Amino acid sequence: MKLVPLGDRVIVKPVTDEEVTKAGIVLPDTVEKEKKEEGEVIAVGEGEKIKKLGLKKADIVIFGKYSGEEVTVDDVEYKVLKEEDVLAKVEK
Repeated sequence: MKLVPLGDRVIVKPVTDEEVTKAGIVLPDTVEKEKKEEGEVIAVGEGEKIKKLGLKKADIVIFGKYSGEEVTVDDVEYKVLKEEDVLAKVEK
């Protein structure tokens, strides 16, 4: 199955990083974190607002922890974000 975003939406695959303390303890996802999340762009809609952001497949973006809608396709979790949910693009 293939996800195709409509309008000013973007499909992102969240990048999950395990948080490790200085002592080497891995913190589970259940620990409340208020940091922003990162994800890899999988597909970009055809809307005018999203085109202005200049996003393309494989870009890494930052979005709010509770932004967008979670969708699972073929046992892979994705987020469907509106253009205003994308906070920044990570450039290397």
